[in-house]
Amino acid sequence: MDDSIKIILVDDHDIVRDGINALLMTEEKIEVIDEAANCEELYELLKKKKPDLLLLDIMMPGKSGIEIAEELGQTHPEIKIIILSSNLDEDSVFNSMRAGINGYLPKNVKKEELVEAIFQVSRGKEYYSDAISTMIFRNYKKFAEAGRKHTVERQVDLSDREKEIVHCFAEGLSYKEIGAKLFISTRTVETHKNNIMEKLELKTKVDLVKYAIKQGIIEL
Repeated sequence: MDDSIKIILVDDHDIVRDGINALLMTEEKIEVIDEAANCEELYELLKKKKPDLLLLDIMMPGKSGIEIAEELGQTHPEIKIIILSSNLDEDSVFNSMRAGINGYLPKNVKKEELVEAIFQVSRGKEYYSDAISTMIFRNYKKFAEAGRKHTVERQVDLSDREKEIVHCFAEGLSYKEIGAKLFISTRTVETHKNNIMEKLELKTKVDLVKYAIKQGIIEL
């Protein structure tokens, strides 16, 4: 199963981990390589194992899933993270996005959607359940309208190529997909993105999408 998507489950409830394990057991391209009940156990596992993706709860003893996501963004940026939580409030969702997660699903998610989310995120895309996607874009719209009325950010001119890059990232395309679409290398895509984020003084992809909406680079 060398080409399988290797996953670590992180949840403080045994029954939840057992349930997810049971759901994914028959998936040939997905392999649950270990489990952790808290951040300490997870960090010990990461000294020995290299998962492609974490299925991570928010509410846990010690550090929350959001805090873990923030730290792993610095120490293990190659690991994708899907939040699997019963917390569906706006603060939980948006704080998770600011922490750099790649997807967010409710704990009562159907197997088919969980598997689809795992595959999408492993390909470099983001995945959010329908209810969470609706919440995200509703808030983006409010943010955009407020921005039109009160423009306080400094004005920065992006080149046409940089605007194309922003548009592609806002649509959820991966580095490889953007490179193929624009006929440039993934390294060039990464360089453009880093330059854009520095120019605009942005920190996350969420901020980049907000910028794209406010500037009319993408439509809601």
